[in-house]
Order: sequence, then C-alpha cells, then structure tokens
Amino acid sequence: MIRILDAAKDKMKIQEILERTQMDSDEIIKVVDEIVAEVKSGGDEVLKKYTNMFDRNEISKFEVSKEEIELAKKEIDPLLKKAFEKAIKNITEFHKKQVKKSFKFKEKSDIILGQLIKPIERVGVYVPGGTASYPSTVMMNVIPAKLAGVKEIIIVTPANENGEIRSSVLLVADMLGIEKIYKIGGAQAIAALAYGTETIQKVDKIVGPGNIYVAMAKRKVSGIVGIDMIAGPSEVVIIADAYANPEYIAADMIAQAEHDERAAAIVITDCERLADRIKIEILKLLENLDRKAIAEKSLSNYGAIIISSCKKESFDMANELAAEHLEILTQNPFDDYKKIKNAGAIFLGEFTPEPVGDYFAGPNHTLPTSRTSRFSAALSVDDFYKKTSLLYYSEKALKEASEDIMLMAKDESLTGHANAIRVRLKG
Repeated sequence: MIRILDAAKDKMKIQEILERTQMDSDEIIKVVDEIVAEVKSGGDEVLKKYTNMFDRNEISKFEVSKEEIELAKKEIDPLLKKAFEKAIKNITEFHKKQVKKSFKFKEKSDIILGQLIKPIERVGVYVPGGTASYPSTVMMNVIPAKLAGVKEIIIVTPANENGEIRSSVLLVADMLGIEKIYKIGGAQAIAALAYGTETIQKVDKIVGPGNIYVAMAKRKVSGIVGIDMIAGPSEVVIIADAYANPEYIAADMIAQAEHDERAAAIVITDCERLADRIKIEILKLLENLDRKAIAEKSLSNYGAIIISSCKKESFDMANELAAEHLEILTQNPFDDYKKIKNAGAIFLGEFTPEPVGDYFAGPNHTLPTSRTSRFSAALSVDDFYKKTSLLYYSEKALKEASEDIMLMAKDESLTGHANAIRVRLKG
C-alpha cells in the first residue's frame, strides 16, 4: 500500500518517483517502429491486421457511419447531454481568450513588419479507448482546434471487441461538428494519420493522449507531422497543511490512481498526523472502487505521502516534482500558489479537486507530464496556429541598414549574405 516517506531520509525513493517514465523500453520502441513502417507501406490492409490483433475485432469499414452516430445520440441520458453542453460552453469561453490575430506595424514609413497567423489545415485527434474511453478528450482537443480555425479535424479511437465506439464519444464529436471518426487505435492509428492510407487522409498535426505505444509512435512521426507533446502517465501532487481534510486528499489521490497503473499520486505535508489519517482514508475509499486493482497498483508503486520539515520545503519539493496537476490544500491557497514555479495546472482550495479541471471548468486538461511543466504548457489554441513573419524594406530603408547588415554578415564569414545587400546598392 501507499508509502509514507521522509523528505530528508528517503531522497532516493522520492527520486525514483521523480524519474518514473514510460519512455524507456527498447522492446516497445522496436515494435512501434515496425508497426509504423508497415502502415506506411501497406496502408489499409496493415491497419486491418493490427486492429484485429490488438483490438480483437474484425472491422470491414473504419469510418463511423451516420447511423452509428444517430444511434449513439438516442442512447445518451438527456441529463448527461446537458452536462456536456455546459462543459463545452465553459471550455469554449476559456479558450476564446487565447485566440490571436495577424498583425503588422510600421517602424518607419519605409519598413513594414508583421506576423501572419493562420490555422493548421488538417489535424488528427487521438482519443484513447480500451480500459477507458474519454469524451472529455474530444472536447479538450477539438474545441481549441476549432477556435483556431482548423478546417478539417479527424478523430481516431479504438473500437471494442464488437466494433463499437462509446456512445458519449460519438455524441460529443457530433456536437462539435466532427464528420470523420475512424475506428482505429494504437501506434497504427498514429502512423495512418502521419502517412495516410487509402481510407485515411494524412494530417498536418496529431494531438491527444494515449498509452506508451501511442506516445512512442507520436515521437517516431514527429517531424513528418507536428505533435502536441509526448505525454507520460498522469500525475497529481497535493500540498497539504494541518488544516487539510484527509478524506478529500485520499479521494483525490484515488481519482488520480484509477487512471492507470503507472499514474502517480503524491501528497507533501509537514503534518505527520495528517499523513497517517490520509492512509486510513485511502484504505476505506478503495473498498468500493470499480477500478480498485488499477488504483492499488498505482498507489503502491508510484504513490507516496511525503513528510516535509516545514511549509517552505513542501513548496520547494513541489517545484522539483513539476507536476501535471498540483492541488494546494492549505489555509491560504491564494497566497501560496504564488510560490509555485512549475506545474501544468494549479487547483486552489478544498473544493477544486482535479476532476473539476478534467471535465468542466474550462482550462485544458491536456497537460505536460513527467516534470515537463518546467518548460512546456497545457494544450491551447496556439497549438493549432502557424505563425509566419512578414517583412518589407523600401530601397531607402535598406540603404540605411546596409552597413550594419554587411558588418554582421562579414563577422559570420557569410560573404554571400553581404553581397546580396551590396548588389542592391549599386544604383
């Protein structure tokens, strides 16, 4: 079961959690490389082979039909549909703040500088299936792409053994105007999006989370197409003081742990009594959990309650962990969050658990994992733009800048650069 660690004495064990990653299997990389190469050369027939092998279904047609979408819409609880509508509204309102426009300005009358901001033409969204299937992933990836102006958005997601996609995934995709959904998953789906097949048109960028095979396939095709990020297993770090509610903390740790056996749920507190109470509450709450086996394995291997010497050490350690999700359950979270340098998303106070962000609030839940929040950020509208610089110099402006440009070109031993300026000065 979950360990209680001392920040000073158990540094090696904490370091193991810090360095946890999925990205270290040469065997998996080899398998992914083979799948990607086969799909690139073999197209639809190879897709069918791997779909049959991994998803255990024999699909004759990859694309979801209109009839399947209509049936899914009829099956959905009206109250669930209303919840999706509210979430879509919240996510849209938040991401609208990120929309950018092209600009240009005149430094002088003879100089025009600017930036052209245009949407990526075609985007593929990977929606996980298997042990869990997430309509929330559809919302978080499609909405910012739509706001950026992406013309064509394709969804790929693995079907179950009966060749079916979860009704809520199909409903949300339809609510957001997605017309092309394909029943494929895994590394083979990523390869199909990157290179195209007889059925699936290649895209310019691939976004969306997935398992290690999906992550490695995205890394493999990066450069052929754009990708959002290479995401590892999900994680939460909770900073708690003596005033925090142990039941809330235990519930939030379990919410994270049920995602995946390699998910990490970590608490940092300077209160030993709280640590003991959290452990008791975890044992209670696990008893009635549907995904109990997954959560137990996650908490045993990658969960921890870390005892710090003081509040400052708690925040220093949280910055070192650079978590995907960071909850601050302290007496003054509105002051304390200012001490955080590294986090994908920060959740303030005892009534803002991570699921609020996963499903409903508005900020994107596609976040940097595995300590990458030190240098990267949540998925946003920006991820679906291309930015092109625009420059104009008149003859007069070039003459005024010519000596400076040629001096810098000469310093770099690029005489051809200097000459491209010089030939224009002859007149």
